[in-house]
Amino acid sequence: MESEYDIVVVGSGTSGSTAAYMCREKGWRVAIIDSNPFGGTCALRGCDPKKVLIGFAEIIDSINNMEPNGVKAEGTVLEWKRMMQFKRSFTDMVPQNREKGFEKAGIDVFKGRSHFTGRNELTVGGKNLNARFFMIGAGAKPVPLKIPGAEYIKTSDYFLELDTLPERIVFVGGGYISFEFAHITRMAGAETIILHRSEHPLKKFDKDLVAGLLESMKEKGIDVRLNAPVVSVKKYNGYFIVEYTDRDSKKMVETDLVVHGAGRIPDISDMELDKANVECSDRGIKVNEFLQSVSNKRVYSAGDSADTPGMPLTPVASMEAGVASYNILNGNKIRPDYSGIPTVAFTLPPIASVGLNEAQALASGIEYELHSGDTSKWFTSRRVSLEHTGFKVLVDKKSEYVVGAHVFGYHADEIINIFALAIRNHIKASKLRNMVYSYPTASSDIGYMV
Repeated sequence: MESEYDIVVVGSGTSGSTAAYMCREKGWRVAIIDSNPFGGTCALRGCDPKKVLIGFAEIIDSINNMEPNGVKAEGTVLEWKRMMQFKRSFTDMVPQNREKGFEKAGIDVFKGRSHFTGRNELTVGGKNLNARFFMIGAGAKPVPLKIPGAEYIKTSDYFLELDTLPERIVFVGGGYISFEFAHITRMAGAETIILHRSEHPLKKFDKDLVAGLLESMKEKGIDVRLNAPVVSVKKYNGYFIVEYTDRDSKKMVETDLVVHGAGRIPDISDMELDKANVECSDRGIKVNEFLQSVSNKRVYSAGDSADTPGMPLTPVASMEAGVASYNILNGNKIRPDYSGIPTVAFTLPPIASVGLNEAQALASGIEYELHSGDTSKWFTSRRVSLEHTGFKVLVDKKSEYVVGAHVFGYHADEIINIFALAIRNHIKASKLRNMVYSYPTASSDIGYMV
């Protein structure tokens, strides 16, 4: 049985949904496919539920920080089961609402894994779908860990559905997932360990600010072990033994749960893209500057499944999908703009980055002024008893444009957006310096950072 469409979209997350609705609004016949519940990673298994749980952790962290200054909240605890119930109030209805939205818009919905059978055809659930164009926004999945006992390592999806929090948790890998979840579990009372294979975790962030974050985590009781690659996981009498190396010697740690935080890869390995002559790399589908497959002009891709310079972030997926969809509808005319896109790890406090770091600026030949400092004595940090905060801002000496900003501290996740605005729109540092900010706010510190 076959069906004809103008476009078939694979993935119902940010990039897939954007493409489906944009093309449908132009009257195109659209089908959308997903093997997971409709809604994508961010809404169901990533950004949104994670931020809900971080909100709980922030409360406990604030109480702990302010206890020496007059806060008495003895017996304050996080009730994990009720936390998860609250989290589900944000996620449970997403698949149903997303599916109803597609159907109301006249978009045909298909569930299951899809596989290409030719340059202009794929199959899903035993049904063949032919189309003039395909948009691949399939997202990402945890990178396979090729170690003995890898089957015992649970994904972040599993973690976000836990009804009971184990007493001891080990996170494998030192990226966003591990660092963010570690703050949640520690504030909820679990013994928390991160095992990271190299010397530098959170590689997208400034090393000096990450060092401050590591000090902060140590004081919170989060045990981060660097240069500690995991070599095996064994199950033993109801718990797990995680074996790792430390300075060429083997060490072990016992735990009740092992969570995968060692990175993700495009979720396209079983799509049989070769049958559609779609070239791929380890980073995803190879696309040109218009987000069109370099080897099959019918296929476009965006988000985590595309090999682009963009970071694997929801706002990037949305931006890329808008560009790809416009080009599908109108011919290849516009290109994605990756300048000034911020990224944040929602640790406690958050750490944020946008633009170039020092090494990148030097490699680009930019002569820059570095504005940096420890802000732990600034009012913004002292008011909430944060002892490890700081910033770095890079300003081009010739143009006076901000080319990079890195912030660790209270409301860094919001401050970074102003720096992103400056980078993306070529706003001079003097404009930020002379801006009249509301006070006292975290953003009013920007004038002193430039």
